[in-house]
Amino acid sequence: MDSNTVVENIYLLVVVTLVSVLQNAFFAQKVERESHTHTPCTDRVSCANRNCMDAYPTFLAVMWCAGLCLSQAPAAFAGIIYLLVRQKYFVGYLGQTSQSTPGYLFGKRIIFFLFMMCVVGIFNHLLRRYYGSDYKEYVQTITGAASTLLLIP
Repeated sequence: MDSNTVVENIYLLVVVTLVSVLQNAFFAQKVERESHTHTPCTDRVSCANRNCMDAYPTFLAVMWCAGLCLSQAPAAFAGIIYLLVRQKYFVGYLGQTSQSTPGYLFGKRIIFFLFMMCVVGIFNHLLRRYYGSDYKEYVQTITGAASTLLLIP
């Protein structure tokens, strides 16, 4: 496999990862700015940032595994939706705690979707390896269609 083929298989995942890094920088800047002003909002901003950072490694792991094991495009799409939801959670957390709940629940659903993509990709690999049956094209079609269901709140 040459380097161009490898890049073609991961470039969407790389873009989503870089966007998530920018988002983390935005969150860190917001925490830093709030810590200098010592407003009542300082603790909320810090807590929202910590909560987002706690889920970040899990998000990256399942997004990359889903993209590599099954299909890059639906995994990257789910990753972008997750970043939008994480932004909604962060901003919602700055208001009342109840405003952050929809973002939290929606984020869990996206993580579960990416996890299931990983499981299906691994299962398909085992079927191909031990039984010679490859359902990757069918599963990719279903996953691509199912990823649009993530837009339903």
